[in-house]
Amino acid sequence: MRWLRRNPRPQAGRLIRSIPVMAARAGEGLRDGFAAASGATIRRVAPGPGAGTGAAQGPQARRRRDPAPSRLMYRLHRVWLTPSYRRMIRIGLPVVVITLIAGAWLADEDQRAALAARYADLREAIHNREAFMVHTMEVTGASPAVERGLRGMLPVDLPASSFDIDLQALRSQVLALDAVASVDLRIKPGGVLSAAVTERVPALLWRHTSGIDLIDETGHRVASVTSRELRRDLPLIAGPGADRAAHEALALIDAIGPILPRLRGLERRGERRWDVVLDRGQRIMLPEDDALAALKQALALARDKDLLSRDVSIVDMRNPGQMVLRMGISAQNAIRRARGQPLLAPDGTVINETAAQAAGTTGRAG
Repeated sequence: MRWLRRNPRPQAGRLIRSIPVMAARAGEGLRDGFAAASGATIRRVAPGPGAGTGAAQGPQARRRRDPAPSRLMYRLHRVWLTPSYRRMIRIGLPVVVITLIAGAWLADEDQRAALAARYADLREAIHNREAFMVHTMEVTGASPAVERGLRGMLPVDLPASSFDIDLQALRSQVLALDAVASVDLRIKPGGVLSAAVTERVPALLWRHTSGIDLIDETGHRVASVTSRELRRDLPLIAGPGADRAAHEALALIDAIGPILPRLRGLERRGERRWDVVLDRGQRIMLPEDDALAALKQALALARDKDLLSRDVSIVDMRNPGQMVLRMGISAQNAIRRARGQPLLAPDGTVINETAAQAAGTTGRAG
C-alpha cells in the first residue's frame, strides 16, 4: 500500500487492467472445484492464436456499441416531434380508416335501409315513452275566447309526445292574437302543458274608417266592437293615427277632470294634433306641441270665466299664449239682429229674409 501510494497512477492502471484476468482465474477455480466435487472431467481447450487476456486483446474486441441513433432514426424522431404529424397519425389516420369502413358499409342500399328502419324504431320508442307524454292542457289568466283559440292552436291532439309540441312555435302563434300580451308555456311533471296568459287591458275605443276597435294604453288592438254602446265605460278617440298617440290621449283625458261627464271624445286632426269634443257641439282645439299645457290653460280660463257654459262653439288654443273663441249660432244671430244684419242658418250660411218671407207667403196662399 505504501508503494501504491508513492506511485498512484501507473500502479492503479495496471491494477485495473488485471481485474478481468483475476476474475477469469477465480471463475476457473470455482468450476474446477464443482467438477471435482461431482466427479466430472473437465476438458480444457488451448486458446487459439491471438487469444489472450483482456489486456492483450486488440481494439476490435474492446469496441462498444455506439449509443447515438442512425441518421434515418434521427430524422424519423424529428418528424415524430412535429405536432401536426402527431395529430395526423393519432387522429387523422383513425378517422380516415373509420370513414372508409363506414362508407364501404353504407354503400349497400339494403344496409342503409336497415339502418334507417332501426333509427326510426328507436326514435319512436323514445318519443312514446310515458315520461315524455302530455295528457292535458292547463290555461290560466285567459278569457274563454282566448282559451278556445289557444287550445285550437295545438299542432297535435292530446295525449301526444312532448317532442311533437314545439313550444317556441306555439308561443309565437299565441302572441299573434291581439288580446294576448304575453304567454308562458311549459310542460310540467305529470304530463301537463301549462299556459299562463296575460291579456291586454282595453283602455280606449278607437273609431276609424273600418269600424270601432278596442285598444290598450300602448295603442295595440285588443278586439273589435260593433257599437260604442257595448263599452260605454271607455273614452272614445277618432281619426287616422289616433291609436299611435293613445298614451297622449289618456293624459289629456285625465287632465279634463271636472268636465269629464261632458266629454264626447278626442279627435285626431291631420295625425299631428287633438281636438277635445264636448257635448252641445263645443270643441277645444289644441296645438301640435305641448297639448296638455294648452288644455290645462283653457280649462283654467273656462273655470274662472264660466266660458264653456256660454254659447261658445270653439275654443282655439292652437296659437300658444292666445285664445280665440268662436261664438255659437244663437249668439251670432243676437248680435246680427241688434246690428240689423241678416241672420245665420244652423249651417252658418246667411238667411235671405226676402226669400224666406216669399216662401212663407206662398205657403200660406196654398
